[in-house]
Amino acid sequence: MSSASAPPPLSVVVGDEELLVDRAVAELVAAARAEEPGVDVHDLMPGQVTAGKLVEVTSPSLFGERRVVVLRGVQDLGKDLAAEVTGYLTAPVDDVMLVLVHAGGAKGKALLDAAVKAGAARINCAKPTKSGERLQFLKGEFSRAGRQVTADAAQALLDAVGTDLRELAAACTQLVADTEGRIDAAAVARYHTGKAEVTGFTVADRTVEGRIPEALEQLRWCLAVGTAPVLINSALAGAVRGLAVVAQPQRGVPETELAKAAKVPPWKLKTLRQQARGWTPKGVARAMAVVAETDALIKGAGRDPAYALERAVIEIAGARNQR
Repeated sequence: MSSASAPPPLSVVVGDEELLVDRAVAELVAAARAEEPGVDVHDLMPGQVTAGKLVEVTSPSLFGERRVVVLRGVQDLGKDLAAEVTGYLTAPVDDVMLVLVHAGGAKGKALLDAAVKAGAARINCAKPTKSGERLQFLKGEFSRAGRQVTADAAQALLDAVGTDLRELAAACTQLVADTEGRIDAAAVARYHTGKAEVTGFTVADRTVEGRIPEALEQLRWCLAVGTAPVLINSALAGAVRGLAVVAQPQRGVPETELAKAAKVPPWKLKTLRQQARGWTPKGVARAMAVVAETDALIKGAGRDPAYALERAVIEIAGARNQR
């Protein structure tokens, strides 16, 4: 909601994604302050709520001062306190704007249902669980800042930063501040391939995609910043294991089982399937053998781990089209 719109007297913010919940509450408070800058805000966690405190913050004001009362984690309120809040809903105070924050689920659902029945405006803040939902969130972040992002840049940012929405939002803020114009994959690469754990996976991704020059460039950068060779080979092993899983016939196998076998989150399966194009069982078997050989070399059987990894990248990428 916009801070310029009139806030409802009763709202429920429902969901388990903290960033979205915090934003929803902040927008409601901002809307109240836009109408009355000096509004008194009480933002309370369950441990701060007592029967006396509830009476204090929800009783009519002698001077007609407007208040915003935010009760967070209402699913964790005790039975008596939940009953107090439910009772208040039957006779709300005109100068109190009440915001109830509920994590969703069955716990404390009676209070949530009572609020909705009382006419509460409901704001859903569920955690995005699908890749498409996270990509939509990223595009929304850039749109809020008046910027555009290419589809491959959004995917690259998601792959580099991970699934935590706060980290994704922070990454978007950084890119908006440090770049100009439309944000593309090159901009994402400049700012977000610096994490050792991310660049290890980037080496692996470029390798199984057969992009040898890029894979070698990322590998040398990884080694230059001190990434342990064993971690890079572990990333290669994970990428090859993922190929082995998705390259097999999968008729009737649930996505969750495939993801578990590949040791990746379900949203990563789409990327793995794209990477598996062009791979044959013979090529995957060769890649797995190279990973095993490289593991032995970097753990003492060879003298030069960097050379062993370069060789692994070239041979794994070369196995992609092996017939």
